[in-house]
Amino acid sequence: MITRSPATLQRVIPTQASTDTPGWQAQLSGAVRDPHVLLDRLKLDPNWLPGAERGHALFEVRVPEAYLARIRPGDPADPLLRQVLPLNAETDSVRGFVSDPLEEAEHSPHPGLIHKYPGRVLLIASPTCAINCRYCFRRHFPYSENSPSRAQWDEVLNYLRVDPSIQEAILSGGDPLASSDKRLAWLVERLDEIPHLKRLRIHTRLPVVIPDRIDDALLGWLNATRLQKVVVLHINHANEIDDAVVDACARLRSTGATLLNQSVLLRGVNDDVETLATLSERLFEAGVLPYYLHVLDPVTGAAHFDVPDDEAIALVDALREQLAGFLMPRLVREVPGENSKTPLGG
Repeated sequence: MITRSPATLQRVIPTQASTDTPGWQAQLSGAVRDPHVLLDRLKLDPNWLPGAERGHALFEVRVPEAYLARIRPGDPADPLLRQVLPLNAETDSVRGFVSDPLEEAEHSPHPGLIHKYPGRVLLIASPTCAINCRYCFRRHFPYSENSPSRAQWDEVLNYLRVDPSIQEAILSGGDPLASSDKRLAWLVERLDEIPHLKRLRIHTRLPVVIPDRIDDALLGWLNATRLQKVVVLHINHANEIDDAVVDACARLRSTGATLLNQSVLLRGVNDDVETLATLSERLFEAGVLPYYLHVLDPVTGAAHFDVPDDEAIALVDALREQLAGFLMPRLVREVPGENSKTPLGG
């Protein structure tokens, strides 16, 4: 477990990567994208390869080096490996598991714009991620149809301008921080100009999988916005949080951003009380508040991660007996057509 004194956490954090470390763009493009390489690097039994190849054919492998380094070699049950290793189970057809489980296509008035909930809109700021999580609810998302040109972004921004009920813009993807700082700065500057917008929310896994992404250029445009900033991370297991991730979180907090975390309850990754309790404690040490614990969105190819609702509710009830209230994530499901997340249990 990471233990740091307040003085250590408040020290000045350098914002430039070591000269021996490739820049974040190079780390992004240099991610492992071949199941053969993934198995070889992690010294896994070649018997895993046929299933990995079949899963990879449906949704490609993508694992950055910084994340790969946290996975235990030779352990097929490692909770981080489970999130990125393709399996033959992904080819199974399971009733109720579909390509668009949240029916996002029904709520997209313009390319790159999803408007499901009152008061807030989601913008697809990047069509790519730094890491391909095998349970991703957007693994079948039509990104080719949702990568707006500059002219299409103008249409999206005008949609926001003419609707004063919209107070929050959420940058999502893919992963929005996989986009260039120049592009993101332009988009945030345009959002700044819309007077009724109050908040900018960024949903990202980049600070976790490539912590060097949180560099001076990113901090520059994030500091410059007048909008209240919320950064929602996606961390499922305490082993994902190393010193580099803690430092990246400190840099984000230096901009005045509120840091929250969303996890997904995943079979074989975090489906026990001790793992969830340790995750909440580690998040808080890193200055991140546990926010949501999602049950799995029923996306085709991910059924092997599913934890039944009754088991999920029992896990959270047991977790509540161990943790202070501010460390408790809310167990939720996203139900298409509802105006907010749907709580499960008490």
